[in-house]
Amino acid sequence: MDEPAILARTRAYVHETFLYMRPGFALGDSDRLLQRGVIDSMGVMELIGFLRSEFGVVIADEDITEQNLGTLADIARYVAVKLRNGGPARDY
Repeated sequence: MDEPAILARTRAYVHETFLYMRPGFALGDSDRLLQRGVIDSMGVMELIGFLRSEFGVVIADEDITEQNLGTLADIARYVAVKLRNGGPARDY
């Protein structure tokens, strides 16, 4: 799966799961999810679960960073790289 497809599916998930009560909320691909109040720490855990079930990637604890999961664009890039490199490095 390519980065634009990952981005589109992740954007849809975030809107369906976290923004369903705020239909007019404009979220750009480079907007910080935590800073904009889209997700909180529990939301990060839900997002990680989605990435595992939807794309089959396992996110190691050390990979849970703003650089990897801070924006929709960051998430798409991170997941695309994981998939290109053979998927999850670990499966705990």
